[in-house]
Amino acid sequence: MKKLVAGLFIGLAGLTLAACSTSSASPSESSSDEAVTVKLGVVGDNTDVWDSVSERLADEGINIEYVKFTDYTQPNVALSDGSIDLNSFQTEIFLDAYNEESGDDLTPIGLTVIAPLGIYSDKVTDVKDLTEGATIAIPNDTTNGGRALLLLETAGLIEVDDAAGSTPTPSDITDNPLNLNIEEVDASQTARSLQDVDASVINSGMAVDAGFTPSEDAIFLEPVSDTSRPYVNVIVARSEDVDNETYKKIVAAYQTEATEKVIDDTSKGSSIAAWNDFEL
Repeated sequence: MKKLVAGLFIGLAGLTLAACSTSSASPSESSSDEAVTVKLGVVGDNTDVWDSVSERLADEGINIEYVKFTDYTQPNVALSDGSIDLNSFQTEIFLDAYNEESGDDLTPIGLTVIAPLGIYSDKVTDVKDLTEGATIAIPNDTTNGGRALLLLETAGLIEVDDAAGSTPTPSDITDNPLNLNIEEVDASQTARSLQDVDASVINSGMAVDAGFTPSEDAIFLEPVSDTSRPYVNVIVARSEDVDNETYKKIVAAYQTEATEKVIDDTSKGSSIAAWNDFEL
């Protein structure tokens, strides 16, 4: 009986040691010879670009695990509460608005793409064909909604008060010659609303998920210029993780010519690599 008990004790001790020796480390604690998994929050199903980055990172012992969201409201909350490690879905101006509203301090650590906003329609093929009283859907959040109104202004459909800056609201419209009806909907619903409206302003990612090629299917596409800097998309981390070496490797792996080619191929020119033309 003593031998049996001793044998059981040794066996259990061995199992305990084995369990301790195979425990995984967090991204910030991992050493160079350990594989580490980083949870990346994204919106939508299209991960073609990140798939190519993930393949290269695997050679460095970094595994990217996607956590997919269906709208823009949750990825920052999930990053803030530690459910994910990084997210990559938003423009810097959207992040700034989130931080201001929430009191958080999530921080961009790398630029990804600039994806022009587009006006889409099942009813007309040119913005000039929109008629009196037409209904146009725009995102209902402050930054995307403001950007949509500025796009409608660029398209010659409305004028907005310059004092509203980059985040005008429908109340800032100063001239509306066609008496357009501006309908605010959740950004995730802008593509689905096409059947119920005359036109809809849709974010590039949502448009791609809906089967559109922005550079071909939009009846008006947002021009890219020096003033587009607030609309550059970013990789975001918690403020305490901005110097995390693993995350720096992820940014470096993203900002390569190989990634740029995938961006160009998969978006058919609708998205543009931003790190070459803009600074963080």
